[in-house]
Amino acid sequence: MDCVFCKIVAGEIPSHILYQDEEVIAFRNINPVAPIHLLIIPRKHISSLVQLSEAESSLIGKMVNTANQLAKEASIAESGYRLVINCGAQGGQSVPHLHLHLLGGRWLSTALG
Repeated sequence: MDCVFCKIVAGEIPSHILYQDEEVIAFRNINPVAPIHLLIIPRKHISSLVQLSEAESSLIGKMVNTANQLAKEASIAESGYRLVINCGAQGGQSVPHLHLHLLGGRWLSTALG
């Protein structure tokens, strides 16, 4: 498989991993758009939110809980942060592997698109 996130999960591409367990892994985005810009991904390859099966839907909760914990560790939980899942090319998804962005550390625009 030629998925960059799967290669990170497999340890084939080095990454600054902040959290990992049997279901998810979290690491710093290499092209951050905010002082805190982390990615939380499932270890299992799921190409996008659309491909998430009902049986896998608990992964989203796991990803959000992981993001909440990482926000606390980064001291942005009280000041605020944003969680984003892009879906498909027109939705801004640039890597075809389900991922959650955790953004914070500065004022974020309230404009959506």
